[in-house]
Amino acid sequence: MFFEDRAEAGRRLAGRLATLRGEDIVVLGLPRGGVPVACEVAQALDAPLDVIVVRKLGVPYQPELAFGAIGEDGVRVINHVVVERAGVTGEEMAWVERRERAELVRRAARFRAGHPRIPLTGRTAVIVDDGVATGATARAACGVARAQGAARVVLAVPVASRDALHLLEREADEVICLEQPRFFYAVGGCYHHFGQITDEEVVELLDHAAVRTFPPRPIPAADPPPRGEEVRVQAGKVTLAGQLTIPGHPIGVVVFAHGSGSSRHSPRNRYVAEVLQRAGLGTLLFDLLTPAEESDRANVFDIGLLARRLVEVTAWLTGQEQARELPVGYFGASTGAAAALCAAADPSVRVSAVVSRGGRPDLAGRALAAVRAPTLLIVGSRDHLVLDLNRQAAKAMSCETALVEVAGATHLFEEPGTLRKAAELARDWFTTRLSAAATEPMGSA
Repeated sequence: MFFEDRAEAGRRLAGRLATLRGEDIVVLGLPRGGVPVACEVAQALDAPLDVIVVRKLGVPYQPELAFGAIGEDGVRVINHVVVERAGVTGEEMAWVERRERAELVRRAARFRAGHPRIPLTGRTAVIVDDGVATGATARAACGVARAQGAARVVLAVPVASRDALHLLEREADEVICLEQPRFFYAVGGCYHHFGQITDEEVVELLDHAAVRTFPPRPIPAADPPPRGEEVRVQAGKVTLAGQLTIPGHPIGVVVFAHGSGSSRHSPRNRYVAEVLQRAGLGTLLFDLLTPAEESDRANVFDIGLLARRLVEVTAWLTGQEQARELPVGYFGASTGAAAALCAAADPSVRVSAVVSRGGRPDLAGRALAAVRAPTLLIVGSRDHLVLDLNRQAAKAMSCETALVEVAGATHLFEEPGTLRKAAELARDWFTTRLSAAATEPMGSA
């Protein structure tokens, strides 16, 4: 990992931008994660801080995979390669854009309440984010800055994929990036602490920046979660990368199966993992596919392949000394939830609990009826399409099954407090079911 947290990344980035101090610049953070980084830059350069609001356009059912982005002033960027490969129709694109446009308007109004937009005409716009994966939102941000009259656009990020940087060099007058890892999986994987940033935190930072009285930097928690170890798991002919964390006196271990467009470095899954670890649960986050396999989008939706990988990884895990006697649970998101349910139905592994967050259990097909592990389906109340699919899937299951809606949440649980609620639900489900399983004889069903 390259950075401890966003504040450290911002301070390091500010060092590279020191030559801009004294110039007519405006620092623009990309909400939400880019704003704490931008705050450090603005403070170091004694420059005004504002936000530049953009929204990623995610493929329906797989919103982690962006087919484009939109921004203020009608800016729109589309990745036609992703559109073609994912088979996104014009009607679906329009539906996603309407939804994201409404959220963009809401966020702009929320963040700018009491703070008029800082004029960019004739000035240098320094656009800051916490990292760049595909570059879609950063490209849209550059377009917004130019539409608002910026004379020069500088894009500054702590870390980015090399492919994205190549594209962004055409959009900005200058691109500053501290780290360009050879093998890039996700922005969150480059930080030790990468928690979600709320709307309230963004507004607070902007309030302080407006009068140049920046808030004190937060003190790290006194009792951080245990550090994990990087592991390599042989699954058939491939080797998969993962991170295994076993706290002291564990009551069980939870294996994570992420969805398409994500990885073991997913900030959402890492957040949930930390909540579970603090409750005495071990966690194993790993990549279901190798980087080469992920380049073929068909693999991402091959539930049978993903389930076999999960079964093989579970067999490896239960053979490790620190996890040998621990009951196992599965936590799946999106397509990973279907893989988790298929694997849980496999008689060669013993799974004591399953949790799906925003999952696609319907993709598990006939395996649903064979699942015996208690299963919790967590869905956002505003994730209407997926909610209907989960209701149908719950009817097809014969094990202990519960479906819980998280009020106000959409598919990615980005709304304030919704991911925390989902993590707490998962924690309670696992701690009760895995604790009960630990008292059962190993041969019992």
